[in-house]
Amino acid sequence: MLKKKEAHQEELEMVTLSSLVPLDHLLRKIDAVIDFSFIHDRVAHLYCADNGRPALDPVLLFKMLFVGYLFGIRSERQLMREIEVNVAYRWFLQLRLTDKVPDASTISQNRRRRFNDSDICQEIFDEIVEQGIRAGLVDGTVLYSDSTHLKANANKNRFDRQVVEKSRADYLAALDADIAQDQADHGKKPLREKARQSVAKETKISRTDPESGYMVRDGKPKGFFYLDHRTVDSAHALITDIHVTPGNVHDSMPYLSRLDRQRARFGFDVQAVGLDAGYFTAGIAKGLEDREIEGVIGYRRPQGEILNYSTTNRSGYREYKSSPRVCKTCPLRDACTQSRNHTKVVTRHVWQDSLEKITANRLSPWGKRIYERRKETVERSFADAKQLHGHRYARLRGLVKVREQCLLAATAQNMKKIALILTRKGAFCDMLLWIVSNWARKHGILPAFAE
Repeated sequence: MLKKKEAHQEELEMVTLSSLVPLDHLLRKIDAVIDFSFIHDRVAHLYCADNGRPALDPVLLFKMLFVGYLFGIRSERQLMREIEVNVAYRWFLQLRLTDKVPDASTISQNRRRRFNDSDICQEIFDEIVEQGIRAGLVDGTVLYSDSTHLKANANKNRFDRQVVEKSRADYLAALDADIAQDQADHGKKPLREKARQSVAKETKISRTDPESGYMVRDGKPKGFFYLDHRTVDSAHALITDIHVTPGNVHDSMPYLSRLDRQRARFGFDVQAVGLDAGYFTAGIAKGLEDREIEGVIGYRRPQGEILNYSTTNRSGYREYKSSPRVCKTCPLRDACTQSRNHTKVVTRHVWQDSLEKITANRLSPWGKRIYERRKETVERSFADAKQLHGHRYARLRGLVKVREQCLLAATAQNMKKIALILTRKGAFCDMLLWIVSNWARKHGILPAFAE
């Protein structure tokens, strides 16, 4: 029988907020295993203790942001509208059904005035990683690193051309020392003392977001981007490090310093790392060797032949040159070299042996297993970030604000993964307890335990 639905929107009902949230909701799982109380202590020094208007609870403030990142809500204004009508969000934030939701400007003003010069987002990220370590979900034995691009909030057609200094690698001091040693080993005079000059090049600078970088990479879109350099632990793919640079910074530039930060901050005993071909440089290979860490890195095959040693240049390359007397009469000279002095020059880095060790690792059975895990760890982490957590675009402008976005998004991903893993383990333990209890009751064994 067809009946018309009666309207009940104005009726009063006696309900609790908790009863309206499904027991298996993601926010319930996060609330059960993640401790947010540390946020108070970390931000206390940023608030006035004895005067001024009562401040919004900082735990509530950051939990609101986490809701936005967990569920891919890109706009903070839209986030506030969603919190107003979503009972699960209100339950997680400990807001009553009738409580007023803070205005979006509260977040922006706290970001601009209170947290602008602080490192609170990094501290929150680190604390969640430590909670994962204490739960046994992170061991730091094998780490995977890569980068992904976020489109800057800038028009790629509005730019000025400027000459700027290129980023410097973080291993140049060690390279200078080894160049001097290599010169001495070959009986050569040391190179004349000269401070390294930063390499300058003309590049495009965005008029809208000058701190972004114009990215030009094979197979990637061209335009103004930021790079999220991310490291993931092999055990459960929890993110252990986030570092943001303009889009025109090479992946290898900040890698070693970020690796050192994780070892110092979390006490990781890193045994091996898995990286893609963008990290296959002599500096990375030597840095890993010095740290007694095995590297498994993708490879792009070079070409060339090795000739007689001539010298070691300031860039760290040994130069091997042919004899001009031999080359001058060689019938294949034109196909080999076009130099005016009839000399073929081939270079080999002073750290080439370290590169060759990396290549051997990649071809070994254990190296193949480690490299195969890249797509299940760091690449999967980026895919989830882009698909589920709004990580394709930079929400705000400026390196500091994009760094905040990347740190909070990674923190949200870690909280989600920790909650899902631990609640799954808890459900397994409950099921095992139920099976044992039923078996004991059935056989009349351990009646007290069965009860």
